[in-house]
Amino acid sequence: MASAKQVETALLTEHFRYTPLTLIDQIINMINELLQHAVDAIEAGLLNTAPEHLGFAAKAAAQNTIPDTDGEGRPLFPEMRREVEEGVHQLETLLEAHVDRNFDKLEIWTLRNIFTVEREVVPWVRLKHYEDIQIPDADSKQPTPESVQALRQKVLETSKLQTALLVEKARNEALLTQLRSLLGAPTTKREPTASPRATDNGGSNRREENEGQASASLGFLSTGPAAQALGVSSTLATTEAGTAAARNNEPLKTNTAFTLSQLPALRSLLEALRPKVAALGPSAAGGELSRERRDYIERQTRRLLERRGVDVKNGEGSVEGMGRRIAPEEVRGMEEVASMVGQGDRMEE
Repeated sequence: MASAKQVETALLTEHFRYTPLTLIDQIINMINELLQHAVDAIEAGLLNTAPEHLGFAAKAAAQNTIPDTDGEGRPLFPEMRREVEEGVHQLETLLEAHVDRNFDKLEIWTLRNIFTVEREVVPWVRLKHYEDIQIPDADSKQPTPESVQALRQKVLETSKLQTALLVEKARNEALLTQLRSLLGAPTTKREPTASPRATDNGGSNRREENEGQASASLGFLSTGPAAQALGVSSTLATTEAGTAAARNNEPLKTNTAFTLSQLPALRSLLEALRPKVAALGPSAAGGELSRERRDYIERQTRRLLERRGVDVKNGEGSVEGMGRRIAPEEVRGMEEVASMVGQGDRMEE
């Protein structure tokens, strides 16, 4: 159980927001710092004073000694620094003893006469921040240390969850921004505009040009001829017209969902093929068999493209009777998608 003095000290600490000894220690530390500055100033003043003014010349004359001189004929007193330092040290010790003795008295007197509350009054003191507090009845359920600790743990876990959600939100926003830029319409080369911001920052135009190129990388999915034929649009559903345009995105959503559903099967087939490719050995993989396999795949691909109406020589569609004309940007877009999928597979390996 806490003693009466501890209860009194706790009451004063809660009222002043600091312990009484903290204020007294700060006063004593300030006095000691001023004392140190005064001693340093006295020592510097004595060392900069001429030896004749401190009585060293008279002392040498009384002792019938001739002091040494420097190059300019001035007398030298090497014992001056030692005597000054010893005298300043004695003065500092004397002052510190007086400060300690007198400020110990100040501490005792202050704790007894200023920072004190009568013991009979301590239980009846109500501080300002305790006003209008409803004290629960004895019959009401009061919080226990276990319940308070559980609430603290709950608040801590909630704070951690909030931080994780904020990080996830920022990550999702960055990903959505990147996806919107990939699905944006293909942009042409922008003309540089003269503005104070552009003139101050020389790399702003290059940054905008890079963003425009990145936004056109997958723009063929929503702006190419094939997307227009399917009724796919990249308009966001923010208005009624946007809602109607968003319904036209269903073919793209359906095809994307179907493609994603096939990825696990393709991954399993790839895992099954890897041991077989490894069993062929490096000679078979890089020798005649590999070359024949590439030639076969190239011939079949060329035949399939010609059957679909693609002129493999210049990359453009042939006559209308052989099929729909495929634009060059669609072919380049599919090549970029294939390279991106290949990079993702290599990263997973």
